[in-house]
Amino acid sequence: MSDQLEKQLLDKLFSDLENDNMVLPTLPEVALRVRETLEDEDAGMSDVARVITTDAALSARLIQVSNSPLLRASRAIESVEVAVTRMGGDMTRNLVTSIAMEQMFQATSDATDTRLRALWEHSTQIAALSHALASQFTKLKPDQALLAGLVHDIGALPILTMAEDIPELLDNEKLLDSIIQKAHPVVGEAILKKWNFSEEIIPVASEHENITRDHAGDADYVDVIIVANMESHLGTDHPHASVDLNTVPAFSKLGLEPEMEVVDVEAVKETQAALG
Repeated sequence: MSDQLEKQLLDKLFSDLENDNMVLPTLPEVALRVRETLEDEDAGMSDVARVITTDAALSARLIQVSNSPLLRASRAIESVEVAVTRMGGDMTRNLVTSIAMEQMFQATSDATDTRLRALWEHSTQIAALSHALASQFTKLKPDQALLAGLVHDIGALPILTMAEDIPELLDNEKLLDSIIQKAHPVVGEAILKKWNFSEEIIPVASEHENITRDHAGDADYVDVIIVANMESHLGTDHPHASVDLNTVPAFSKLGLEPEMEVVDVEAVKETQAALG
């Protein structure tokens, strides 16, 4: 019965996605307005700062993050305008999106609250690890890697929303886990396309579970997320924890030996704390 229900739910989910009947999450309004302002050739960083300051909570968090080890500012940053001027357009857009995303992981029912909290905590952990990995082992932008970490599992959100209306799915954790595992990469890809994310980031959602993925050229953001994910599961009962890391091409792409102590654990914890 469980297998039959899983097939029915997956068929419906993929059908809704293909026919544009699935309600995909939207980026928070302030993140969209920051993006639009940055794309406006007549606007400057002071205009971006004004948009951010319309949201008091976001402003406070941005200043907090600006003063965290994430940016390692030499002097304390006390205003949004100084923060965005110091960071520049790309990093401001990525961090505003990252900070604003926490709003999206708020449950509408007690049934999914625990799962959404766990999903956000995992996403911030992967974001923090990805920032550190990109900084130390690649030529990729650390703030972009951080954002990639936060959105890699975004496809789980609409599935959890769907589950809120299906009691037999909420009551069967194993079934819900299986559906999320099988569907969240393709749903996540659709979300990032809808959000007009860059071609560098979209594959993060669709490919991060493909641990045998290999490609020509230097490490990309998918490689970083795969390594961060594998590292996060070490010592747990997750299936990835028992994988021989020598068989995961992303490690060699980053120039890593599987047994290496890859990142500064305290710095990762501080970055994760800054993200909330």
